[in-house]
Amino acid sequence: MSGKAWTLIGVWAALMTLLALTVGATFGPFGALKPAINLAIAFAKAGLIFWFFMHLREESWLPRLVAVAAVAWLLILFGLTQADLVTRGVFRA
Repeated sequence: MSGKAWTLIGVWAALMTLLALTVGATFGPFGALKPAINLAIAFAKAGLIFWFFMHLREESWLPRLVAVAAVAWLLILFGLTQADLVTRGVFRA
């Protein structure tokens, strides 16, 4: 097998491991940290998919910059949504 095939098999194994971690974190006793843990695992899976399956590692700086900007924009939108929910008192007991 070629080196590229082994790389893809390794990425697939990493994705399956992260999937198992997601399932384990969902049923684990993590309390309020559960969403943060699952989001971190989801970002790791998305990073692997971007880097290997969307071939960002082979691209120049501009497509990489666009991908980073898209993730940054998504984080900004998540942050603004959370700020709105906190100020409305949705998370108050």
